[in-house]
Amino acid sequence: MTKARDFLGPYRLIRLIRAGSACEVWEAIHTKKDERFALKILRPNKRDDKAELAALKHEFQVGSTLTASNRIIKIFQYAIESDAPLLVMELFSELNMKQALRRGPDSLAFMLDKIIEQAAEGLFYLHDKGWIHRDIKPDNFLVSREGETKLIDFQIATKKKTGLAKLFSSGGAVQGTRSYMSPEQIRGKHCDERADIYSFGCVLYEAVTAKPPYTGATPNELLTKHLRANIPSPLVINDNVTPEFAAMVRRMMAKDPEQRPSSMYKFLKEFKTIKLFKRRPKEPEISVFDDLPSFKNPDDLFRN
Repeated sequence: MTKARDFLGPYRLIRLIRAGSACEVWEAIHTKKDERFALKILRPNKRDDKAELAALKHEFQVGSTLTASNRIIKIFQYAIESDAPLLVMELFSELNMKQALRRGPDSLAFMLDKIIEQAAEGLFYLHDKGWIHRDIKPDNFLVSREGETKLIDFQIATKKKTGLAKLFSSGGAVQGTRSYMSPEQIRGKHCDERADIYSFGCVLYEAVTAKPPYTGATPNELLTKHLRANIPSPLVINDNVTPEFAAMVRRMMAKDPEQRPSSMYKFLKEFKTIKLFKRRPKEPEISVFDDLPSFKNPDDLFRN
């Protein structure tokens, strides 16, 4: 774990939460307000990269329209401190669904119904505000030890097209994460809510199996499976899943968008009427959250 006493403007960096190829996410304290935030900071070698800078600004523009929902991470500010472009965000559990599922499907199964419902509510709110996420995956849902769930990462989100714009627009540049991309996204076609619903179906498949629905030896093989392979049933891997839930997941992953649920509202309405598991899973004796650091006093990080 990186330990630092560095400051960026009024923010004291406390601990590194996550590092990606372009950004780092730090827990930080605003020294004047004595409040904690998460800072998403562009790495030094990316600060002259116009595309990365534009993506960070775009994420703020999207996130700033979504602050009324408790199911979406709040983004408060875009700023440049000590030459570092950054986002000031709500500090929330740093454990994402992908990290938890590395322990297997039992890690979240005991509260998965709550997690799925809250994740779906966040996605519904995003769509209701006119945005398509385009990168729905387990990594982009943060989960607390109580099952509270929030949607994150809006760098490639796009405005929903309507009317003539919908008829004559293409999908633009092909972007997303290969293991969760809808067929229309892969083909560079116009994407609406149903593209995110396909990706969310892939997430639900992984949530009950701890495996993505498709794998491939090469990127092209993986993308081809999304386009043409039979839709897998999570029942094959986890026989505790109910047939109703398995059927719902397979409908969400239909190759043809017309065969998927037309909205997250319809998904939520149906999800609340069915059982997720045949037998209620028990909470594991060793929780994935037990590995998370807990510092009541940030100065504890600098001792020893």
